[in-house]
Amino acid sequence: MRLLHIKQSGFVLPALLSIIIALSIIILAVASAIDMNFNSVNNNNQSQKAFNIAESGINYYLWHLSHNPTDFKDGNTTPATPDADLGYGPYVHNYVNADAQITGTYTLWIKPQGVGSTIMTVRSIGKATGSNIIRTVEAQVGTPSFASYAISSDSAIWFGNTESANGPVHSNQGVRMDGASNTDVTSAKATYVPPGSVGGDGNSHPGVWCHTSVTTPVNCNTRSKVDWRYPVPTLDFNQITGSLCTMKKTAFANDTATAALATNPNACNQVPTTRTPAYLPQRATNGSYNLTRGYLIQLNNNNTYDVSQVNAENDAANSYTTALTTTSIATSIAIPSSGIIFAEDNVWVRTNPTFNGRVTIAAGRLATSSNANIVIADEVTYATKNGTVAIGMVAEDSIIIAPYAPPQSGAFAFEVDAAVIAQSGSVLYPSRYRTNSNNCTKGWVASNQTFSFYGSVATRQTWTWTWYLGNNSCGSAAYDNASNAYISGILNNTSQYDYNLLYAPPPSFPITSSYNILSWREILVKP
Repeated sequence: MRLLHIKQSGFVLPALLSIIIALSIIILAVASAIDMNFNSVNNNNQSQKAFNIAESGINYYLWHLSHNPTDFKDGNTTPATPDADLGYGPYVHNYVNADAQITGTYTLWIKPQGVGSTIMTVRSIGKATGSNIIRTVEAQVGTPSFASYAISSDSAIWFGNTESANGPVHSNQGVRMDGASNTDVTSAKATYVPPGSVGGDGNSHPGVWCHTSVTTPVNCNTRSKVDWRYPVPTLDFNQITGSLCTMKKTAFANDTATAALATNPNACNQVPTTRTPAYLPQRATNGSYNLTRGYLIQLNNNNTYDVSQVNAENDAANSYTTALTTTSIATSIAIPSSGIIFAEDNVWVRTNPTFNGRVTIAAGRLATSSNANIVIADEVTYATKNGTVAIGMVAEDSIIIAPYAPPQSGAFAFEVDAAVIAQSGSVLYPSRYRTNSNNCTKGWVASNQTFSFYGSVATRQTWTWTWYLGNNSCGSAAYDNASNAYISGILNNTSQYDYNLLYAPPPSFPITSSYNILSWREILVKP
């Protein structure tokens, strides 16, 4: 029996050892799993911290742009040349938590899309303190400009039934839309009483409406009004005043002869007599002003321009060559790198025959009480309509299509391609000649005489290409049988929005709101 007991003990010991070894393996495995889990949790925690820090870098730059919307260097002056892929940077910031502790860093790269674009790419690389883990977030950031609308106005506007709107239309007062439209038509007012000059009948109407008597080519009674919205927020036209000042400073900074003036506290009241490729001085240094004097800018197909002095204008003439008395100043001037040409006087504009580049022409006498106009003296057309070409015109007063600009007789398809802004005046074809205000301007009513505007219009006051003058003969106005009225301007016209302008307006074009995130993604590779 004793021998049997010894044998049983011999069997138990190996079994216990096996159990101990198995338990040890399990414990080690569990410990290893716990350790791995702790590491994984810690890595995930550090990774999430890095991600949150990277996101905060995007939010920081949105804040920065709200205070300095044209700064792509995070308040720095370097580098002078951006990285081809990433843009300007790297700009490193400490990330400070709610307890005022530095818990990481984010590194920014800012890449503007191009001259005049309001889109930029902001890349933010986040890293938590004590960790090697980084997360990278990239966002496209942009802001709408006044070129976000086909037509925008601080006053009431009216599309007649022979006119059509292709693109968004907005008025801070109200819109009578008797013509065709293909997208949003908005008003800042729920109701308004339209003036008689823009389709009013003395009664109150909705913010956007059409007259029930209009049945062709669009029937007011059956047309879709789903895109008509009112009231909506107003557009702040006062922002344009500051934008003109900014453009003047940009023009100063673009040339060494005037660069020192750009940082002068009273820069916008400075009136140097030096002409540069970006700045055209007042015609008279004593401040005298004449509506028929200024500069003729001819935009060429090779991204250059010619400039002449305009010494007189007869707006009842038949073409710009006979209407304007000019003296050539310079030819084939390269468009400034900033894309801005600022004139301290009136400007007349045409293309020869088309323009291939991106430019904004601004006209303003900011140091005097007189306001400058821009006159479209002839056709203004793009070499291509794919977004690579843009012409901006920003006038302190009005943008005027000269009565001599369209062909004077026969069939024609007159065209103007541009984004235009009248800060305090109107965008229009005039109803009366400036040289003889008793005579109505020329009218064209034939179906084969057409006007196509391609771009964007923003105006403080009136916008119109056509005037209905009643049934009394008036100067050079043309009689239209269908409307039983004399007409000044081009009866058959179309305003087509250039959708390329939405986030790629002309250089330094005035914006309407702050920057927003257009798209967002995480970058899974290191910069």
